[in-house]
Amino acid sequence: MTPDLWSYPDTVYGTGGQMDIVGYDVQAVDGKIGSVDEATYEAGQSYIVVDTGPWIFGKKVMLPASVVKSIDREDRKVFVSRTKQEIKNAPEYDEAAVMQPEYRDRLADYYGRFPHSETL
Repeated sequence: MTPDLWSYPDTVYGTGGQMDIVGYDVQAVDGKIGSVDEATYEAGQSYIVVDTGPWIFGKKVMLPASVVKSIDREDRKVFVSRTKQEIKNAPEYDEAAVMQPEYRDRLADYYGRFPHSETL
């Protein structure tokens, strides 16, 4: 069974709206990629928007909640199960299309190609 891309894994502590992770650093499997610009917690529609800053020339990327593997509240870090290159190659973030099925389908097609059981 394929996990729901738009839901946080059961192992992620602090989701469900109890915790604001905006401003937390985001750590890919191979290093820091930016910081959380926005995070949502709606069942089956959750995602984070990462501001990559100068790393990819100010590009923002939208990551489905399922790629979040853990959150370290003490160090203010969000760990994701994707590499920097996978995130860099993701479809361009489109703020106006966030809730449009076509845009979400395109992101799901992209992120759905990668295994969901990666460990950090």
